[in-house]
Amino acid sequence: MADLGDSQLLVRFVTKQEQYAVPDSPIAIQSNVLSSDLNTLLKALLKETNPSLEKVADFDFLICGELLCTSIAEHIQEKGISTEDTLEVEYLERFPAPRPQDCLMHDDWVSAVHTQGNWILSGCYDNSIHIWSTKGQHKLSIPGHTSPVKAVSWVSVTNEQAIFVSGSHDQSAMLWVWNSSNNSVDCVVTCRSHEKGVECLSVSADKQRFATGSWDNNICLWSTSLSDEHNAPAKKKSRPEQGKIREPLTTLKGHREAVSGIKWMDFNTVVSSGWDHLIKIWDCELGGLKQEIAGNKAFFDLDWSPLNNNIITASADRHIRLYDPRSTDSIVRTTYTSHNGWVQSVRWSTTKDTLFLSAGYDGQVKLWETRSPKTPLYDLSGHEDKVLCCDWSHPALLISGSCDNTLRIFKSKHALQ
Repeated sequence: MADLGDSQLLVRFVTKQEQYAVPDSPIAIQSNVLSSDLNTLLKALLKETNPSLEKVADFDFLICGELLCTSIAEHIQEKGISTEDTLEVEYLERFPAPRPQDCLMHDDWVSAVHTQGNWILSGCYDNSIHIWSTKGQHKLSIPGHTSPVKAVSWVSVTNEQAIFVSGSHDQSAMLWVWNSSNNSVDCVVTCRSHEKGVECLSVSADKQRFATGSWDNNICLWSTSLSDEHNAPAKKKSRPEQGKIREPLTTLKGHREAVSGIKWMDFNTVVSSGWDHLIKIWDCELGGLKQEIAGNKAFFDLDWSPLNNNIITASADRHIRLYDPRSTDSIVRTTYTSHNGWVQSVRWSTTKDTLFLSAGYDGQVKLWETRSPKTPLYDLSGHEDKVLCCDWSHPALLISGSCDNTLRIFKSKHALQ
């Protein structure tokens, strides 16, 4: 294809955000314009179309389903698009850059984080769990585990009490109750079955069960009930335990190396990733495998979104990959490349089906749009060492934990939803 740098082409602007709609008649523009040039043109059109519109946001532009990050000429050359036809350019409001809001200090590496409502749980390499408010207030430091805490998750949060679960390299998971009115916490149950450290965990959407993945290559499913019905019979303890001992409801065996990530997909299905380069989708009722997706590198983490039914993975080769489990050929749908080191953690937005976070050994946290595989929306800098975990707090807080002993909170003026 010839060089398009100085040529003209016809474009038609379209949007799903009706408050920013402009006439869709074709407009002739230079093909070497950038996103910033399109913003200037579009804002002028909006001012003509709707003079009462007081403040207009900046926009991103989609051409052939991908965000424009270069000139239009480069973009359409890469896509092999004909310039003879009118080019449809979809525009959408750009999310403002998240800004640093808080830096929460720990005494060791921050290896796990989960948020719900106004509360943040963090797990640390000094074996402790911490409860924080999303405004940065430290509520509790909780001892109990005897090795680094690698996974934490809220089960339920009410005004009076919260239930949460933690997993550790001490081979146990613990179920806790936090009484928020008097700021006290009790370990109700210690879950034991794994023969090596617990690396990841996930709570089911109905809050009735949780799953743990371990360095023993196994996945265990547990009840979140606070009653004794799922607990092991009382017997002489070979080691001191917190709370009563619980045995798993089911054990899923099939990974050949450590289970690095796990997520519930529905009440009967979990998806897991492993160091054995495999993604496995499990039928929890039958205790068997429903589907297997082979990767080409060890997986360090995965997340699944109920909003788009897609899986994203973090790997040892610095790439993030998006898989569609409904695909019959199980191939990678999109690869996202920007990190300069291993990607350790990935998390989908809980409210926007095209946004996700990644965190890596390069000390970077990145906010991605699924339709921009080569360039993240934003790099969230501030950490001074490897970033081990990340999470979202609805509607606009992005949270990450690092080997620099900090939990950092970034806030966007726009509700990321």
